[in-house]
Order: sequence, then C-alpha cells, then structure tokens
Amino acid sequence: MKGILPLGTVAGIPVRAHWSALGLAALIVAVLGGVVLPRAMPGLDHRHYWPVAVVAGGLFVASLLIHELAHALVARWCGLKTSSITLWGLGGSTELEEEAKNPRVELVVAAVGPLASLGIAALAFLTSLIMPRATLPASAVVWLATMNLLLGLFNLLPGAPLDGGRVLHALLWWRSGDRSRADRGAARAGHMLGAALIAVGLFGTLLWGWLGGLWLLLLGCFIVAGARQELTFKVARVGLRGLLVREVMTPEPDLAPAWMTVGEFVEKVVLGSRQTVFPVVTFTGAPIGCVSLFNLMTVPRARRSVTRIETLTVTRRPVRVLASDDEAIRLLEQPIRGLLIAVVEGGRLVGMVTSTDLDRILGQALLRAGTNAVG
Repeated sequence: MKGILPLGTVAGIPVRAHWSALGLAALIVAVLGGVVLPRAMPGLDHRHYWPVAVVAGGLFVASLLIHELAHALVARWCGLKTSSITLWGLGGSTELEEEAKNPRVELVVAAVGPLASLGIAALAFLTSLIMPRATLPASAVVWLATMNLLLGLFNLLPGAPLDGGRVLHALLWWRSGDRSRADRGAARAGHMLGAALIAVGLFGTLLWGWLGGLWLLLLGCFIVAGARQELTFKVARVGLRGLLVREVMTPEPDLAPAWMTVGEFVEKVVLGSRQTVFPVVTFTGAPIGCVSLFNLMTVPRARRSVTRIETLTVTRRPVRVLASDDEAIRLLEQPIRGLLIAVVEGGRLVGMVTSTDLDRILGQALLRAGTNAVG
C-alpha cells in the first residue's frame, strides 16, 4: 500500500498510518467541532468547540489502535507472528505473518478486537456518568462511547473481511472440520453483507441525503471487494502448495548496476532486454531495489549521462530476499516491495519475482484449485 507513514512501535509491533487515516482524523475533528458538539451544547463561542473536538478525535483514533493492538497482542500470545498494524481511512488492519493453526485460536484472535471496542465504549459511558452534566467534555465522552459501540457492533457483523466474518469462519471451521468450506462460507456471507449495505446505501441516499447513503455504499463496496480478495488469497495458498520459488521466478534477469549511468545502462542493457523491471545491485552483487522502464523514461536525455541508476532505485534496503528452494507460498507472506522480490543464492542474485509473476501464479493457483474469486 502506497502512502504509508511509520508511527513507531507499540509493544514491539510496528505501527503505520496510511494517508487516508489523516483524512479520517481531520473529518472526525471537523464533524465534531462543526456539527456534533455545537448541537449538543449550542450557544457557545466556536473557539470552545475545536479544542475538545481535537482531543476527542485523537482519543477515537487511539481507540482504533487499541482495537488492532488487541488482535496483535492476543495473536502473539497464541503463538502467531504479527508483522505490523496499519491505520487507514476505514479503520485499521493487523497483518499476521501466518494463519491460525486451529479454529479456536482464530476465534479468540478475531473476537478480541470488537470486544476491546465494546470495552472502551463501556468505560467511556461509565466515565460520562461521573462527569458534570451539560458540559462539552461530557458530550465528547458520550460521543466517544457511542462511536466505539458502533465500531464494535459493526465489526461483529458476520461476513469477511470483518472480524465477525473471521468469527463466522472459525465457527464454520470448528463445526465442519473443513477449512476450505469455511473459507467459502465466510466469503459468501461477506459478499451478501456488502451487497445489502450497497442496496441500503443507494436507498438511503434518497431518504437521508447523499452523505449517509454514500458512507454505507462505500462500506458495502469495501466489504464485497475484501471478501473476494480474502477468499482469493486463501485459495491461492492451497493452489501454491508444493511449488518452489525457482518454478515461479524469472531466472538470471538482466541487472542494473547501481553505479552505472542511465545512458550507459539504456544502451548496454535495456534496449536489448525483454524486462520492464530491473533489479539494482551493488558492486558485491547484493540487491538494493529495482528500477523500471517508467523510472528511466523520467530522466531527460540530456541528463542520462550524469544520472546514476542508484538515484532512481524504487526500493532501498531492506530488500525482501528469498532462496530458490523456498516454498512459493512464502511469496504471499508480505506485499511485494518496489515491484519485485530478489532470489539470492550464495550472495548472488539468481532470479526475481515481479508483481506480474505473482499475478500469473495466483491465477494459475486459482485454476489449479478449481475455483473462481467468490465461488
């Protein structure tokens, strides 16, 4: 995902924010300061609303982080590795490096996030009871309780990719003992849930105005797309079993020496190559990233003789590296960085896996598994 801003680590887990999370925070503050708080406490100077709106908005974003941290910490307690937490415009996501080994673990990890949100809602509501009534802070705390209540309940809706969809998946898996069957059941539920939200959003646009209907429409589209993507990923994992990276990679690719000028590289390598992406390597042959035809075309002809490849490198260290005899299923562990994964043997780059290669093997995996995206 592009536009990611690292925020640091919490309990040893990297926390990041997509640029859309900043838009979400700004929207929350704007709605609180411009609409919610003035309606709850009318007649005050507008300068009083905005500081409370900023604090309440910050606390809500923090509650989203707590929701995701609950997933991550319980997953780690259950023996699952967590790679990162990412906040974005529709909430957040916890990226696990591996799937649950049994339905009980999946159920606990999935359910703890919504329960954390409901716990925050209960705590905020109890706090509002002991605060002075008819004050801006009390109104903000009630709003915070309400939003976390809605967040927790919404995430418990039974459909992938929501937490409730994973709870449903765990229960179906537990009952049938068939993980693939549970995959399909949770995906179908997510598809139906998303379609229902889209329908309600379209209908609601006529009744509530465009803002409320558009929000439900957006959520519905997100759920439908997420359900399809999640099932595709899980089926692809089954289809990739038994394959090795060497069967997927592009072997002995043309390389881009970091010290070479663009003009020299274009004349000596690019014009005679079938590749559109080139691994960038150092003097020792270690990969540090990649450069594409598009990157090269951005350099004016007059500057090609003085511009070095290293200045155009898309991804710098650390570059994701695999061995040729690794299982191909490892290609799905993390997104491809900078358009490729380097395959290294004995310190020398012997192959690469590009995003195009990954798309190809995912399609082949789905065909091998005998399914479509939603099945």
